[in-house]
Amino acid sequence: MVKNTGRPAYLQIADDLRAQIRGGSLAPGMPLPSTTKLAEQYGASLSVVKLAVGVLRTEGLVIGQQGKGVFVRDADELPPPVKAGDVAEEVAELRATVQDLSKRLAKVEEQLATSTTRRPGHSSR
Repeated sequence: MVKNTGRPAYLQIADDLRAQIRGGSLAPGMPLPSTTKLAEQYGASLSVVKLAVGVLRTEGLVIGQQGKGVFVRDADELPPPVKAGDVAEEVAELRATVQDLSKRLAKVEEQLATSTTRRPGHSSR
């Protein structure tokens, strides 16, 4: 059941399903319960459950098969668990990269603006 903790319901559901996968209750190759069953189990809407399953897909824990369902990936295909420290380091690295790209983009835009301004008496051709 989803709790009123301030954490979004879809993340609570994803956390619970992830723990079941890592703990072995949802074994490799096993299908996840249907979206409808998960919605009933967690007392959530279908869209919230779909978001939770989407998180697990993005993490590589489950894989969808058109018309068949969503299945836990084989054990040798499961990514290793992410540690909190790893996530913090990744976020810091991403922020630094975005800042660098922002500076570089500003320089390119400045150069572009300077090179495309018309000079009096000169044609742009």
